[in-house]
Amino acid sequence: MEKNVKSKLNRKIIIVGVALIIGLAFVGSRYIHVEYIYEKSEKPTFINASNYTQERFVKIYVPAVDNEGKGVATVLKVGIKPGNGRVLVDINNILFWLDTQQSIQIAKKVAQEITKVDLSKFDLIYSLESINASVVEGPSAGAALTIATIAAIEGKEVDTKVMITGTINYDGTIGAVGGIIPKAQAAKEVGATTFLVPLGQGTQVNYIPEEKCERIGYFTFCTTTYKKKIENVGKSVGINVVEVKDIREAMKYFGL
Repeated sequence: MEKNVKSKLNRKIIIVGVALIIGLAFVGSRYIHVEYIYEKSEKPTFINASNYTQERFVKIYVPAVDNEGKGVATVLKVGIKPGNGRVLVDINNILFWLDTQQSIQIAKKVAQEITKVDLSKFDLIYSLESINASVVEGPSAGAALTIATIAAIEGKEVDTKVMITGTINYDGTIGAVGGIIPKAQAAKEVGATTFLVPLGQGTQVNYIPEEKCERIGYFTFCTTTYKKKIENVGKSVGINVVEVKDIREAMKYFGL
């Protein structure tokens, strides 16, 4: 009798133990599955390095102003290839200024945030074609650098009928720059039909000097006043000017 009781008790213990093991395994498998999905959703996308066995370049026009105040345009090339997360600059064609370096680093960061691509496995290459690179300022080319970097990462071309000027900030917003009108003129001269500018820079405020002289006795007294003139850039130059607040908004116009 006592043996039978002990035997039944042992069987119950074994059954309970097996049930606990199965239950823990089931719970554990669910936990691991959930963790896997969570981690997968948080990780950045990886592009296949085999798709970039050779350097791939994207071209974009960049407007600038030369030392005489005239608008000029040059071609910025951004390339991507398998590597170690380096930023490579062709110093034969682009002056390696500190502000240019900073704009490139910000452009890379913003592009990585938008594309969700891990750039630690790739090198980015930046260069300018032909003209005097000294006219292209690092800060004002920031938005164009970012657009071209995104296009290179995604393996897309940009619409060359569109040009952009503006600084780039770490949060992807586009900041104000100078020389909007001569830059718009340069954009039109190379065939662009749309010119993207930072918010508030689609119109320019100029102060026109007006001199008035009056003769009193043997002396002539002259005073100069400045008349405020608001100029619509698009109408003045003859190009479609669009104000954009950030890179995501600008991407739509470039076909990205």
